[in-house]
Amino acid sequence: MLTLDRESLGALHYDDLNSSIKDTFATIDQFELQAVEQIRLMHDERMYRIAGYKNFSEYCQGELHVYGGYRRINQLLGASKVIVAAGELGSQIKNERQARPLLRLAKEPEKLIAAIRLALSSNPEPSESDFAAAANIVAPLPRVRKQFHQEPMVPDFWEPLVPKNMKVTISSPEHPSFGESGVICADAPNNSQQIVTKSDGERLLVNNTDLDVAIVSDSTERRYPKEYAEAIAALKEQHKLELERLSQELRIGLQAEVSARAEAQVSEQIQSLQQLYNQQKEQNIQLQQRLDEMEGLRKLSTENQQLHQRIQELEHALIERPSQQWGNTMTQQATIVLNKQVKEALEKTIDLRTLAAEPPKENATECLRLMGMALKNLASAMNNTQALEAAALILGTSPTPEAIATRAEQLQLLPQALREIRQVLARIEFTWQEFWAVAEKYEVIKADYWAELTTSEKELISALHPFANVAMPIQVGSIVCHADPYHTLYIARGKVIQDLGEQVVVAWDNSQDEPKNTSKYPKNQLRFPGS
Repeated sequence: MLTLDRESLGALHYDDLNSSIKDTFATIDQFELQAVEQIRLMHDERMYRIAGYKNFSEYCQGELHVYGGYRRINQLLGASKVIVAAGELGSQIKNERQARPLLRLAKEPEKLIAAIRLALSSNPEPSESDFAAAANIVAPLPRVRKQFHQEPMVPDFWEPLVPKNMKVTISSPEHPSFGESGVICADAPNNSQQIVTKSDGERLLVNNTDLDVAIVSDSTERRYPKEYAEAIAALKEQHKLELERLSQELRIGLQAEVSARAEAQVSEQIQSLQQLYNQQKEQNIQLQQRLDEMEGLRKLSTENQQLHQRIQELEHALIERPSQQWGNTMTQQATIVLNKQVKEALEKTIDLRTLAAEPPKENATECLRLMGMALKNLASAMNNTQALEAAALILGTSPTPEAIATRAEQLQLLPQALREIRQVLARIEFTWQEFWAVAEKYEVIKADYWAELTTSEKELISALHPFANVAMPIQVGSIVCHADPYHTLYIARGKVIQDLGEQVVVAWDNSQDEPKNTSKYPKNQLRFPGS
């Protein structure tokens, strides 16, 4: 610090003088901040009581009023709080004026440090305004709504209602005791201020605007006359009941809306599931149809392979034997060789007595039918009467070459008949007319294909039979056929021209005028076509 005298003033340079002035004020600020530690010791240890002072405020007013009194001491204590809370950055705060706008951030060190760094980034030597701007950016002050003066609705001579024994906190950052708490123990001297007693017994006169909002609103409330108070209480009770009623109606309405929305969602989900089920059902039906088609193709492929193998065998046999050994069918020498080979094979493999004693365990009907056809061919080739009788017995016809040949031709149609009938039954929906259009072609071998059908296929056909539930009587004018599948008139059609009770007269082949085609039959020996 520079010491001046009038004689050397003229020779003093401006820069030196300016620097000396700044150093002097910096020294003053430094000494003020150093004095804060001593002031805090006086405050915390309550050493002022030794001199007879009741509280710290009275000590400041009595001993330090020359240096600004209690207000200035509070400002210095606030600056000390800021410097301590700032940590390493506390050295950037040079005086109490710079610390004043940062005082409201002392309880939040993170924001305080951020504000100091922001001020330093804009100015290496920040001023009080730089710190204030940085603090407002880090933690903006709430906007204070401008209050308009309104004339009181009660007489001015009524005293304000003072909330006694209520703890308050000084919320204004500009107040020296910002952040400190106290209790209102005395009546308010006016409508805009309160007397706050701190924990150390010190009493402060604080503006209502420097206290928290809840206390401000309570402290400005006035007392009303009895009749006004009763009317206000009644209005409050009515308002409370109205609010409860509206709340109940709103709650009921919301519950009804939620229930309706939930029902709509459940209904929508049920419809979606039903649609999904129908789609899956259609896909399953299509898949089953596809499987049936593939099974039919597989069977056709197997039959084609068998036929192809048989053709190759015949071609191979034709190549091995000279062409001169074959005539239109075969020569006598080839017949003798073939008969000999067939006889040897039959003697080794086929014994009809053994077959009668123990029939095949699997697909016996098909085995017997194939054997009957083989015996028919053998009987024709060998002109063997016993083989012919055996073939007739197995095939269920007369032991004549013509009857056996007719029966063999009929049985050759059996695989095709079963295939076409099952294709009709595999459809999703079909009628009796559709079935009968196929079955009528194979009416002569009805007993054969009926024995090959499964129980479920038979039940399905019986359910669609037009006479399944109604027993139609045979009467004059009825078109009938013979009921015995092995009778020659099984596939013939005739018309009943006379009813004799238990018997009827049938004219066959629509020749009612020719007596030779008219015969008597018991009703139980006749049937309707297609039944």
